[in-house]
Amino acid sequence: MLMEHDLLPYSVSDLPEGPWLVFAPHADDETFGMGGSLLLASQQNIETHVVFVTDGALGGEGDHQALVEKRIQEARTATDALGVTSIYFFAEPDRGLQVSDRLCDKISELLAQIKPRSVFFPTPMEYHPDHRVTTELVWKSIQSLEGFTGDAYAYEISTLAPINLLIDVSAVAAAKYEIIKGYASQLTQAKYLALVQAIDTARTFSLPMDRIAAEGFFKYENKNGSIKEQVMMTIPAYFEGL
Repeated sequence: MLMEHDLLPYSVSDLPEGPWLVFAPHADDETFGMGGSLLLASQQNIETHVVFVTDGALGGEGDHQALVEKRIQEARTATDALGVTSIYFFAEPDRGLQVSDRLCDKISELLAQIKPRSVFFPTPMEYHPDHRVTTELVWKSIQSLEGFTGDAYAYEISTLAPINLLIDVSAVAAAKYEIIKGYASQLTQAKYLALVQAIDTARTFSLPMDRIAAEGFFKYENKNGSIKEQVMMTIPAYFEGL
């Protein structure tokens, strides 16, 4: 029977190497999922870049174009507060994201341009289809890019998933939650702030009692095979010995 420490990190890690390239399916996912880590990266002078993949047009009521413009402004304000080095807007259709050679080529070009040491994308166990398609797109692009030597990390946005790395964000948690409040267009749609705080708190379960917030990641050991195959390799361990 496996013990807890076989399934969950019981210590925190240093920040991954920079530069970072973070893929956010929608404006807010970067802050919800790894805003604390981005704040810490800025404090440590790690270069960070964020790609907003969809236009977010369906993330609210009323005129879609007005909402898109609102979300762009919110994203600019949030990433400025997070200390992000540069941002990119792909403006793909919200809830219409598809895996395509066109998008894979676009992502590969950006990977070749930035040469990130660490690439981040949502865990493939996320609920939202755009989150899962973003993961497929980035994974395929990493596989196809000859000479890519960086590391790949999945981050959690709206669900807990298998992780093998924890970043302690207790020191910047309050700042992260203030930045989330800037995504006002989204906080009327669901209890996102409460959800983020709950996940951050849950990730401190294996840490000392004085830790108040942590962000979980899954670091992939290599880039061979499909992202689904990589994830499924982690699942059997949870049931070993039952």
